[in-house]
Amino acid sequence: MYHRFNEAKYPSTNIQMDIFKKHIDIIKKSNINFHNPKNFDKKFNVPKLEKEILITIDDAFKSFYTEAWPYLEENKIPFILFVSTEPVGRKGYMTWEQIKEIENSEFAFIGHHSHSHEYLIDMSHSEFISDIEKSNKIFLKELGYIPNLFSYPFGEYSKYMKNYISKNFKYAFGQHSGVIDLNKDKFELPRFPINEKYGELKRFQSIINYFPLEYKKILPEEKQLFKNSNPPNFRVEFFKEQKNLNNINCYSNEGNIWKKSKIKFSNYTLTIEFREPFKPRRGRINCSLNDNGKWRWFGVQFPIKEN
Repeated sequence: MYHRFNEAKYPSTNIQMDIFKKHIDIIKKSNINFHNPKNFDKKFNVPKLEKEILITIDDAFKSFYTEAWPYLEENKIPFILFVSTEPVGRKGYMTWEQIKEIENSEFAFIGHHSHSHEYLIDMSHSEFISDIEKSNKIFLKELGYIPNLFSYPFGEYSKYMKNYISKNFKYAFGQHSGVIDLNKDKFELPRFPINEKYGELKRFQSIINYFPLEYKKILPEEKQLFKNSNPPNFRVEFFKEQKNLNNINCYSNEGNIWKKSKIKFSNYTLTIEFREPFKPRRGRINCSLNDNGKWRWFGVQFPIKEN
């Protein structure tokens, strides 16, 4: 997942184009195909699929159009551009004409990223629905359809939001790290966020070689945490046929300090004994497994409500 290109004053959401081009070169030299999002639905449920890389761009910043789009177009590299409708045409953002130009290509796909791009999880249920419906009307007017792929702003969602999105879209993406496989929940799909700090070439080489750490279920289903549910009663249920599960290590950031988590493993279920509650605004857990030389990974993100 990328955002801005060659906008060094925003390092947390920016990648320099020379580094982005090196990312693309690393993928090509690894003989991994780029995934065309037009085939996403068809391929999602195919078991033992060859690994492919799906590139996503959030927010439709103008720098994507001026810096990255010409390169992607020239090399015909497929991607999803997730658009929030309210900022379109404002300073620093793409226009509808530019979005339509991209949408007309054979290898680009437009996704839904809400209307306001505010912290939707902080809104009331009616305000959240109104935001999505407002965006739907604008997409219909400008593109003639409502995109069926959704990206949660800031990767934040509650159980209510996820349930609503699941009734109105085909798939939804978060911002928790991990590799998509057919067992992942279609409405909380992982992505590796890339920026100046987390786009370093050695790390990028590592993440494109990760495999999915599959699981049957992650609990709690409600990812939004409140004072009385923080830290969560966290557990991961795995499949009985999975191997090397005792090699799992997890790291979590409760108290805003990243440390190795104290995990317990019993009857194919992993639990974490947290040191203390997570601090606002987000709690994170990342787990990895060395599976006979294959590194497997999944991440979880918890939006934290202070009150």
